[in-house]
Amino acid sequence: MARIGKIPVPLPQGVTVTVNKNEVTVKGTGGELSRTFSPEISVKAEDAQIVVSRPSDQRHHKAMHGLVRALINNMVIGVSKGFTRELEIVGVGYRAAMDGQNLVLNVGYSHPIVFEPMQGLSFEVEKGGRKLAVKGIDKQVVGEYAARIRKTRPPEPYKGKGVRYAGEYVRRKAGKAGAK
Repeated sequence: MARIGKIPVPLPQGVTVTVNKNEVTVKGTGGELSRTFSPEISVKAEDAQIVVSRPSDQRHHKAMHGLVRALINNMVIGVSKGFTRELEIVGVGYRAAMDGQNLVLNVGYSHPIVFEPMQGLSFEVEKGGRKLAVKGIDKQVVGEYAARIRKTRPPEPYKGKGVRYAGEYVRRKAGKAGAK
C-alpha cells in the first residue's frame, strides 16, 4: 500500500499556509484556496512543510489521511504553478475561438456553444482552433469544466469526431460491412 498520508507536503517559495482548527487556507502567487477538512484528521504547518496525521489505524482514518494530504498538496501546487487541462477538437468544420473571455465552440450544431469562465478559470485557444486549454488554480474545478466542454460533443467511435482530452485514445469501430 502507498503511504501517501505520511509524506509531508513541501511548501515552495512564496506559499503561505494558515491552519485554523480544521480549515486550511493556502495563499500563493496564483491566488488563494481554502478548504475545510474532517476534524478527525489533524493538520499542522511546521517549518516549510505541512504534516497530516490521523488518530488511529482504522480503515476510515487511513483513507481520510491520504485524501486530506493529497487535497492539500493539490492546493499548494495550484496556488504556486496552477493546473491545465488540454483538449483537442477533431472533425471537419469543428473549431474553438475566443470571444473576449468566453470560449466559443463550433462542433456541428446549428448554433455556436458559448462557455463563460468561472472565477479563477481562463481559456486558451491555439491558432487554428483545434487545441484549447482550461487553466486555473483549483484542480477539481479545472477538471470539471474540461469535462463539461468535452460533454458538448464527445468523440464518437466511427470517425473519431468530437472534443477529446489531449492524448486520449478513442477506440474506433468498423463501419458497415458490404452487403452480401
